[in-house]
Amino acid sequence: MAKRSFAVIGLGRFGSAMATTLSDLGHEVIGVDSNEDRVRALADLITHVVQLDVTDEKALLGAGIKAVDVAVVSIGENIESSLLVVTLLREIGVKEIIAKAVTPLHGRILEKLGVARVVFPERETAIRLAHSLVIPNVLDYIELSNEFSIVDIPAPADFIGKTFRDIGLRARFGLTTIAIKRSAASGPVTNIAPGPDDIIRDGDVLSLLGSNERLGQLDRMLKAK
Repeated sequence: MAKRSFAVIGLGRFGSAMATTLSDLGHEVIGVDSNEDRVRALADLITHVVQLDVTDEKALLGAGIKAVDVAVVSIGENIESSLLVVTLLREIGVKEIIAKAVTPLHGRILEKLGVARVVFPERETAIRLAHSLVIPNVLDYIELSNEFSIVDIPAPADFIGKTFRDIGLRARFGLTTIAIKRSAASGPVTNIAPGPDDIIRDGDVLSLLGSNERLGQLDRMLKAK
């Protein structure tokens, strides 16, 4: 994986988690916030961290923001500041901007300003929680569209010791297994695009792609057993 450089502007809960995760993944990260305590808390965790007025163009340029591959604007609570920072980043030539939004209108304005991706952390968390309540077997959930999703489920007892050919997930449910996640002595192992003759073991986690209707069908069948 090629290393990239990121600026995370706004180091609240979302921004600090973003910055530290990117740093842990081996990328160069510049963290920026006007709050001294937030800056101090991340001083030893990411590549660079700077306290400055995020709406000051000269200060952003001085921090080296212009040179990053991606800037993440994580100050959604203050909509005016969020929009101003995105405008400044566009003007100084940042290649790719991702921004957090708190309302649909905020998100639409960010898109009109040329943001590459708008994220709604609370909405996305709520969607994942709702799906976990409706389909309790789901360990993780990624919404691809209103109709299709990827879910992680623990391998059901009925599947253990069988091959994907035996189970017939595609024929019976219209679902595609895109990965098996398995624990090993050396650490977690992921088998991408397992074949029809791969055997499912106890403790495996299956990543399944399909329509929400078909995923729900599978869950109802498993709960009925």
